[in-house]
Amino acid sequence: MSKATEMAKVSARGGFNLMWGLAASTVISSIGIIVITYILGAQNYGLYSIALVGPTLIATFRDWGVNSAMVKYSAQYNVEDKAKIRGILFSGIVFEIALGLSLTLVSFALSPFIASSLHRPAMVPLIQIASFYILAGALVNSATAAFTGLEIMHLYSFMLIIQSTVKTALIILLVLLGFGTLGAITGYSGASLIAGLAGVFLVWGLYRGLPKSSRSRTEVFSTIKVMLRYGVPVSIGNILSGFLSVFYSFVLAIYVSNNALIGNYNLAVNFSILITFFATPVTTMMFPAFSKLDFRKDHDTLKNVFQYSVKYASLVVVPVTALVITLAAPGIRTIYQNSYAEAPLYLALLSVTYLYTALGNLSINNLLNGQGFTKISMYLSLITCAIGFPVGFLLISHFGVVGLIVTTLTVGLPSLYASLAIIKRRFRVSVDWVSSAKILFSSAIASILTYFIISEVPLTVLRLDVWKIALHVSVALQQLIVGLIAFVIIFILAAVATRTLDKADVFSLQQISDALGPLRRPLRFLFKVIAKLMGG
Repeated sequence: MSKATEMAKVSARGGFNLMWGLAASTVISSIGIIVITYILGAQNYGLYSIALVGPTLIATFRDWGVNSAMVKYSAQYNVEDKAKIRGILFSGIVFEIALGLSLTLVSFALSPFIASSLHRPAMVPLIQIASFYILAGALVNSATAAFTGLEIMHLYSFMLIIQSTVKTALIILLVLLGFGTLGAITGYSGASLIAGLAGVFLVWGLYRGLPKSSRSRTEVFSTIKVMLRYGVPVSIGNILSGFLSVFYSFVLAIYVSNNALIGNYNLAVNFSILITFFATPVTTMMFPAFSKLDFRKDHDTLKNVFQYSVKYASLVVVPVTALVITLAAPGIRTIYQNSYAEAPLYLALLSVTYLYTALGNLSINNLLNGQGFTKISMYLSLITCAIGFPVGFLLISHFGVVGLIVTTLTVGLPSLYASLAIIKRRFRVSVDWVSSAKILFSSAIASILTYFIISEVPLTVLRLDVWKIALHVSVALQQLIVGLIAFVIIFILAAVATRTLDKADVFSLQQISDALGPLRRPLRFLFKVIAKLMGG
């Protein structure tokens, strides 16, 4: 278990460095989102979201799996032969920039056709400006792949903060100057481009510090060929999945004429970032971790790392998901009152997909790709798309936004079940089903009791005098605070009562928490409390 624990420490450290970047960038971006949703209103905010549909669809064809290959081989060569990393980074970034620039020009040229297809011909200038996001995304993603493969996540966090800061400042400034939706799109694309350039500059610093190899630049095409051989199956799966997502957006834009409903949906998607804030570090850091192992030589370690990743990811993501579902209504009403009336329901439904973490949803793809079985990932994506296109069209055309959400919750389940069977047969690993069931049960108990508390406890608007300033605390804010406190307490008690964690888990988590910097002390205190409650 010691090797798995050491790998968990490295991943936890990288996850923490990514988490604080996500936290800071999310807070900064949230300020911008709140401001522009207030100023633009649901109608124009829906238009802003629709303008990104076309360029986002074209951007799905940008990455031919080269970013995944950059992560895979950077992590692998970081253990085997560091001199080879230079060639991987240089070749990957050259490929991404060339393809990103080409697709940006394609999107710009096709903007009239895209606008007509969406039955909104006046959107051509918006789509043209949004097209530059494709090149920006190529820069950001290639830099992200380099940081992830080398597990230097604090640089990734810096890039995220640069992007969110510039985006928020530009969008607010341009919208306030009267540019409306055009200003919002310009700020979005411009900030991504600046962040991408900053990321590539940081990668250049890493590149110069790596051991030199005479072949790093002279064999660019042969290196790209190797990366494509690995990455194309991944890219096919990613392109199909991305195309499926954009297809849903197209169908939604065509069959839902009410921009306000689309604005409510996109606001709910933005609020679901609260969950991805915890889920993203797990999915990001598991890929390089699995890339370092060979299932033929390190079976026991691979099994332990996989079960660790599912159990401890579920221990974080599932309760957070249950909390967001429970507090969706007071959370959104605290900021928007009743302006986005449908958003709480959409947020609660959207969040359900993260409960699949307990089934291994965040770890399985990383395991398959990390071990080089990218074709299996591609076949699984094909299954999802084969189901998703007809089901999505049927449900969205008849039920609108709710149909879209139900589609996203269901079409991936057959692939998930198939992937569980594949990894059990291929690698002889499986999810710890007892632990997953206990985590789901504890989260459900906390959610139900918390919802009962905030629904039944009578609350009224409070008036507080702070430094001679009268503050009015809304009922929604009070429900949010009471619900948060109640949920955390109830979940911890339920987890202890159901033995969701045993003493070995607490000891392992204490060791892993040593890699979490300033969080180390409060987490160690929390684990000591849990150990005491367990009778340890």
